[in-house]
Amino acid sequence: MRAAVPARALGLAAAVVALLLAPALAAAEAGFVARLDIDGVINPVTLRLVGVAIERAEAEGAQALLIQLDTPGGLERSMRGIVQRILNARIPVIVYVAPTGARAASAGVFITMAAHVAAMAPATNIGAASPVALGGGADKTMMKKIENDAAAFIRSVALERGRNADWAEKAVRQAVSITEREAVKLKVVDLIADSVPDLLAKIDGRTVKTVAGTVTLATRGARVKAIEIGFRDRFLNVITDPNVAYILMMLGMLGLFFELSNPGVILPGVVGGISLILAFFAFQSLPINYAGLLLILFGIVLFIAEIKVVSHGVLAIGGTISMALGSMMLFETPELGFRVSWWVMLPTVGMTAGVFVFALGAGVRALYGRQLLGPSGFIGLRGTVRERVAPEGQVLVQGELWRAVAAGEALEV
Repeated sequence: MRAAVPARALGLAAAVVALLLAPALAAAEAGFVARLDIDGVINPVTLRLVGVAIERAEAEGAQALLIQLDTPGGLERSMRGIVQRILNARIPVIVYVAPTGARAASAGVFITMAAHVAAMAPATNIGAASPVALGGGADKTMMKKIENDAAAFIRSVALERGRNADWAEKAVRQAVSITEREAVKLKVVDLIADSVPDLLAKIDGRTVKTVAGTVTLATRGARVKAIEIGFRDRFLNVITDPNVAYILMMLGMLGLFFELSNPGVILPGVVGGISLILAFFAFQSLPINYAGLLLILFGIVLFIAEIKVVSHGVLAIGGTISMALGSMMLFETPELGFRVSWWVMLPTVGMTAGVFVFALGAGVRALYGRQLLGPSGFIGLRGTVRERVAPEGQVLVQGELWRAVAAGEALEV
């Protein structure tokens, strides 16, 4: 009889443990949902991240990939690449327009339409998918061709996912935009969810079709695992921001200017060269207006010319104006977020012009100062021979190049 008590106690303990572990076991059975957040402009880095996220989610056996989306739009080529990867994913891809106040505009509409499950948070909107010509103006015929192509593409995607193809086409041709409630009513998206757990609970048991076959989602209580973004992708995403790319370009030009005006300093030239290379790499992913870029380059040329030709500030003023106009024109599509902020552009142009004027002013003062002092101003100074003196050559004295007659590595005047 005494052995029965421990047996009952063990049975009771086992029951309690089973009850406590039930939620964890259910979550383990449900697997996990991979998650990738897209917040900002759609660009080649975004395309790479989505591709990597889908590959990792498939390789690790995720129930689905959740993409939380908040975007003003982006590049058409990158958008098409993302849509193709979603359409060909072997696991369900869920696009969730969130958090509250987010939007899926322009390229974001195409991405949302391509999802196996599309959801929106409260107080969000979707639409305005009209194409915009990048890198220069396009005539009416070309714009019509671009519009027709985009309309056919989004219509085919909507039909593939069983969504409202007529509204999708209007989003392209008429730039219509709707709220999350209207989107559900018009069958543009599937549901509204207050949060990620709420979304996963609501879509649990839903059946979707992927290229690998029909999948029944088991997402209630599933663990959400964020896709880790490596340093390389984070870095590339930072420098492809228009403001960062613009600052890198201006910093690079300043560095080269200082290297040209003070040969042998080295550091400004190295920093300037690296900055320019990074800037032009970023420009490959951005809708650059080449007229704006040429104006900025022309402004720098005018500043450099001021070093060689004394124009009493005319070239410097022209360079400032050219640089300011080029900065305003640099990016073609401000409505998509491709623009340089006024809070970045104005201080940068002002600082760049100020540095040039200061450097040129110092050079002019030094030149006229030497003329006023005469040869006596150089007595006792030491310099380095930069060009073979035989019998005349070039020497560097206090950062200035002079013609001189001397012998040896160093000289005293």
